[in-house]
Amino acid sequence: MKKFRFSASIDAPVARVWDTMLAVETYERWTAAFTEGSTYEGSWSKGSRIKFLAPSGDGMIAEIADNRLHEFISIRHIGMISNGVEDTESEAVQSWAPAYENYTFQSTPEGTLLIIDQDITEDSEQYMTDTWAKALTILKKLCEAGV
Repeated sequence: MKKFRFSASIDAPVARVWDTMLAVETYERWTAAFTEGSTYEGSWSKGSRIKFLAPSGDGMIAEIADNRLHEFISIRHIGMISNGVEDTESEAVQSWAPAYENYTFQSTPEGTLLIIDQDITEDSEQYMTDTWAKALTILKKLCEAGV
C-alpha cells in the first residue's frame, strides 16, 4: 500500500467545493469517472458508516474517521461488498484494510485548493492516478459552474 496525493485548484469558495463534492447529486456526477452510476449510502458525519456503491450494489464499506466542516474529511475503508455480501474479515480485505482516503480543503486567494491523500494498492496505482485526474476535472467544472 502506498500513499498518493492528488490535488486541484478550484475557482470557487471552500463551502461550495465541500458541498459539491459531498452532496449525493453532484457526488454521483464527479465519481462517474470511477464507475458510471456510482453513489453512496450513509452519512459524512464523524463515526458514521458509509457505503460507496456501483450500480450492481458492489462496492466499499467505510467509516468516517474525521469530519471538520469545510476543512477535512477522513474516510477509513474497512471492507468490500460483493454480490450483496459485506466482507470486513477475509484475508483479501485484511491485506489492505484499513485504507484511508482524506480530503483537505484549503482556502486560497483564487478559491480552494483541494487535496486528496489516499492509500492505494500497487495493482490499482495507474488506474487511480488516471481516474482521479478525470474525477477532479469534472468536480472542478461543477464547482466553478456553481452546480
